[in-house]
Amino acid sequence: MAALARGVKHRAGVPQWIAICSGLIQTTLTQPQWGRMLHGTLQRHRNGQLQLTKVCCGLMQTINTGKQPKRTLQYTNKLLTAKDSPQPSEEKVGTFTKIIEAMGFTGPLKYSKWKIKIAALRMYTCCAEKTEYEEFFNKFQMPDTLNSWFLVAQLHVWMCLVRMKQEGRSGKYMCRYIVHSMWEDVEQRGKVMGIDSFTLKQSMRSMAENFYAAIFGYDEGILSDDHVLAAAIWRNLFNKHCDDPRHLEIMVEYVRKQVQHLDTMPGEDLLLTGEVTWRPLVETNAQSIVKPVLPTYNDEGL
Repeated sequence: MAALARGVKHRAGVPQWIAICSGLIQTTLTQPQWGRMLHGTLQRHRNGQLQLTKVCCGLMQTINTGKQPKRTLQYTNKLLTAKDSPQPSEEKVGTFTKIIEAMGFTGPLKYSKWKIKIAALRMYTCCAEKTEYEEFFNKFQMPDTLNSWFLVAQLHVWMCLVRMKQEGRSGKYMCRYIVHSMWEDVEQRGKVMGIDSFTLKQSMRSMAENFYAAIFGYDEGILSDDHVLAAAIWRNLFNKHCDDPRHLEIMVEYVRKQVQHLDTMPGEDLLLTGEVTWRPLVETNAQSIVKPVLPTYNDEGL
């Protein structure tokens, strides 16, 4: 299939692409309305050969991957024994949803998108408003600046992203709007502080680079031992300016217990309300982490 795509990519024009994708639709989809919808999408992109290339290649990959689970399941069934327990499966997605997501659209979700967007804004608000920033600044001698605030905020946003990515496609969709809310808030805070537009733009570009680098570092740390997590915190939160190992110890314990705390919150409640709580920076009793009080919401998810 990949060889066919590469061979045709350099020879076929727009009409040929439409004919190829129409043939793929007819051979893979039985519902007439899906075929008409996708054919209409291809007709609207008649003037964009590059876009048609991406659409058709995505369609070929979707069709190709759609055939894999059958062989995998048959092979897995042979290996399972009485002592084995089946692993949690990925969220089942239909062929139509795979195709439209390959085109760059968002397929149907478990809850309405506007509810998820509101919950994402609330979850970010919990990161920005319910975190004791002054306690971080005083405990670790961090300067009270926009950048220091952002370093603490991005750590809590990352922990929320880790939790919501466990909720399948709806959780991943929510993650996009948590990050979107964060950047809007950073821009507004910079304007309130009187930072000129050029300097603010440069600062946000640097923050974006640091944020996505920190995501990789924190991910590696949470999946590894405390030494790797401490190194990620030293690089990203403390900007390589922490010489006290006790500070790293406090932050490693803080991140571990917060991730554990978020894991106790039901995913359905997080998707509908976005309400999260945070444990204190320093626990008086390390065994005091209990299941949090469940949030309440009405029929509209508010």
